[in-house]
Amino acid sequence: MGYKVKLLPPAVQFLDGLHDRLKAKAARSIRLLQEFGPSLREPHSKKVTDWPGLFELRVMLGHDACRFFYFWHQEHLYVVTSGYIKKGMKLDRRELGRAALLMRQHAAGTRGTI
Repeated sequence: MGYKVKLLPPAVQFLDGLHDRLKAKAARSIRLLQEFGPSLREPHSKKVTDWPGLFELRVMLGHDACRFFYFWHQEHLYVVTSGYIKKGMKLDRRELGRAALLMRQHAAGTRGTI
C-alpha cells in the first residue's frame, strides 16, 4: 500500500538547501515514508516524545545528520513540516516548536476538507 507525502514550503526550502549527497539521501528517506508509512521505524523514523502526533524522519550521511518532522494527516497522507541540520545529541526544541506550530496551522487550514 502506497502513501502520499506532502512537503510544506519550509520542508521544501530546507531540502533544496542541502548538499547533493545529503539531498539524495533525504529524498530516499521520503520515498521510504511513501512506501512503508506507519511501518517505517528506526533508524529511519521515530516518534517524537512529548509531542503527540509528531515524528522525525532521520537522515544520516557520514557525520552529517538532518531531521525532518512529519505527521499523519489523512488516511494515506503524511505531511512533512520542516527540517534542520542536527548538531547535538538532542533534538532542537525551537525546531520542534516550529514543527508543532506548522502541524497545528496545517490541521486548522484543512478542517472540513477530505
